[in-house]
Amino acid sequence: MIQINPTSNQPIFEQIVSQVKMAVLKGYLKEGDVLPSVRKLALQLSVTPGTVAKAYSELEHQNVIVTIRGKGAYIAEQPDSKPTENQLKKGLAAFKGICMDLIYMGIGREELKKEIDEIYDGISVRKRDERI
Repeated sequence: MIQINPTSNQPIFEQIVSQVKMAVLKGYLKEGDVLPSVRKLALQLSVTPGTVAKAYSELEHQNVIVTIRGKGAYIAEQPDSKPTENQLKKGLAAFKGICMDLIYMGIGREELKKEIDEIYDGISVRKRDERI
């Protein structure tokens, strides 16, 4: 399920976080599904258990998973609510920065819109269908 790219500039724990979130958004992982133990996933990915533990901690902080001591990590119930105003501001600020970088690199308005549409269509299959 998770594949690490050792040549990526993205830290390994962030690769794990983003891939778990992507699997949830696409519906591959559903509420209550169990994730491999920290040790098991670390062995599968050939990374340190601390790296996986850091990813799981971040996923728990983002309410993507819940950890039950002695039982394991499970996909959490996904909220149907909208993000808080603070969450939205933070996300949009990060998005604005990325857009600014792309525009600076010469990406035009239509190309940027096309890329956003493709990203949205590729990521948010489950979420988009539920909100429409």
